[in-house]
Amino acid sequence: MTDATPRNLTIAGTDYPTDTWTNVPQSILSQYGRKLHIETDHPLSITRKLIESRFPGFRNHNALPGVVTVEQNFDSLGFTPDHPGRSRTDTYYINKDTLLRTHTSAHEVDVFRQSTSDGWTLSADVYRRDAVDRSHYPIFHQMEGALTWDRSAFSSRQACTDAIKDSFDKLPKHDLVVEDPNPPFHPERNPLQEKYHSAADAEIVAAHLKRSLEDMVVAIFTAADKALAVSGQASEGEKEPLKVRWVEAFFPHTSPSWEMEVWWRGDWLEVLGCGVIDQPLLIRANQPARIGWAFGIGLERIAMLLFGIPDIRLFWSKDARFLRQFSESEPIKRFQPFSKHPPAPRDVAFWLPKTLEGPVIAETPASTTSAPNAAGGQQTAPSRPDTESEPAFHENDLMEIVRTIAGDSVEDVRLIDEFTHPRTWRRSLCYRIEYRSLERTLTTEEVNGMHERVCGEMVGRFGVEIR
Repeated sequence: MTDATPRNLTIAGTDYPTDTWTNVPQSILSQYGRKLHIETDHPLSITRKLIESRFPGFRNHNALPGVVTVEQNFDSLGFTPDHPGRSRTDTYYINKDTLLRTHTSAHEVDVFRQSTSDGWTLSADVYRRDAVDRSHYPIFHQMEGALTWDRSAFSSRQACTDAIKDSFDKLPKHDLVVEDPNPPFHPERNPLQEKYHSAADAEIVAAHLKRSLEDMVVAIFTAADKALAVSGQASEGEKEPLKVRWVEAFFPHTSPSWEMEVWWRGDWLEVLGCGVIDQPLLIRANQPARIGWAFGIGLERIAMLLFGIPDIRLFWSKDARFLRQFSESEPIKRFQPFSKHPPAPRDVAFWLPKTLEGPVIAETPASTTSAPNAAGGQQTAPSRPDTESEPAFHENDLMEIVRTIAGDSVEDVRLIDEFTHPRTWRRSLCYRIEYRSLERTLTTEEVNGMHERVCGEMVGRFGVEIR
């Protein structure tokens, strides 16, 4: 917390005390509550409804609040105490006990505990400090779905297994080409939860899961193909049959687990993550007798494919030229660009201070890939070595500075050079910042003004020396 941090933050009418953990900027809070995923005629809402339509009878949770506790977001899901996701460099904290959810999984235990329906979906906005590029935004939208059966409601375990088989037989059939070369589970690569599930249990739950999700992707990509055909963008050479490939994976709340990849228009696309629900999670939710499956999917990822939207910032646009292109009452149509304004690149090169204490984290994984995480949750064990001290410089801090100053007028920030002086051992970093508005041409004066403020903030916050 800095001297400029208020003693309280008011979010959706509720006051929260601030402390040394507080790091959520006003630029993020100003977008809180937009709820694009339920905004009428918005492409994210259309995408959500298309997915929900393939799960009749499920209860749809779409209005859960984005302010959650550390217990909900991390502890209830088994995140290790030293997990980097808990760091202030990755997460927006309101105070040490409260934050803006980093994934929809923050509500999993609560929804399972309420047990208001056997099947449910959950869609929401989530918040992470992340890279600046066309595929990443600090606020994005995830969707999770789950279906469970209460074994205590049946006369025996076999009766429950038979009921799942009967439900499987009633699922919609399809003529997809499906590549699924691996066994339903593997003791090392994709283990069965032997303490809780029999092999027969896991096999039928997995089969039910895969058939359900295959039906969902048929609906999604059939709609995408129709939109391409109507727009005249479909190529004869791209009209190959839709294919699905199941790939063994690891997710923290399912086992066995898989990623679903779809062959569409000449490319394999990562679509979602899924698996048989981790039984200890259901036990924490006071539902020890339930067994079932779950999946997680990124709504922006699917909407960009469906509508041909090239830049994630567009979802937040209030420009009528964007919004009026979409309607829930009409077939899905491809996005028609209304303008292409020129980019204005600027470089910021700086020496880090000699007296810098703590690690320097640059070129983080999020900034080296534009592929979003297909699964709804985050890994609960550290995905990279962590340190006892907070980083002295983390490039997510630079991303936050640029976003706070330039807003949606910044398209991309990336590390283009780093150098360590052979005699002084001082380290230099150089980032290229691509300024570009989606709605108008930025003037040279505007770009220079924003860039000067970025450089000034870097000097003030980190004591760097601009080269």
